[in-house]
Amino acid sequence: MSRLPLISAVLLLLLAGCDRPAEAPAQPAETGAASGEVVRQFAGTPLPAMTFADPAGNSLDLGAQDGPVLINLWATWCAPCVVEMPQLDALAAELEGEVRVITVSQDLRGAEAVTPFFAEKGFSRLEPWLDPETSLSAQFTPEGALPLTILFDAQGREVLRVAGGYEWDSPEAIALIRESLATK
Repeated sequence: MSRLPLISAVLLLLLAGCDRPAEAPAQPAETGAASGEVVRQFAGTPLPAMTFADPAGNSLDLGAQDGPVLINLWATWCAPCVVEMPQLDALAAELEGEVRVITVSQDLRGAEAVTPFFAEKGFSRLEPWLDPETSLSAQFTPEGALPLTILFDAQGREVLRVAGGYEWDSPEAIALIRESLATK
């Protein structure tokens, strides 16, 4: 009787949590259900003046954004992030002219991981911004929790953030964003 299937199963279980610190909970399954909590304790934090590039070499200066922005930190290996990306693409279409949706990959492999992902998914509104040095994660989520989505107002001040998966194309999410910006 071969022990190979048993050894393989044990190795897979050990590797299942490699994308998170040991004390962090496992990422939820791809249910599509909202699991992130809306947090406002960091309201007023300024949008960082950081610059990122896309695979073609175009640059994005976060500090130079004109108008409200919703920034999403994500990675191709993060199951809830992958679920959110089409939702964020739909949200960007819904809120076009009101809020710019910016997704910044925290994949260490940068364009090598992100370019095929974007090609496969065919997003119409999202752009493949890269942060292989994970500068944004270091600034906003030192523990490395993804996805993390932060809404900044037109003055570049944080309004709210959501750590974890969220149904970004739902009527509730759209209302949350519009109402949060209307009160500013």
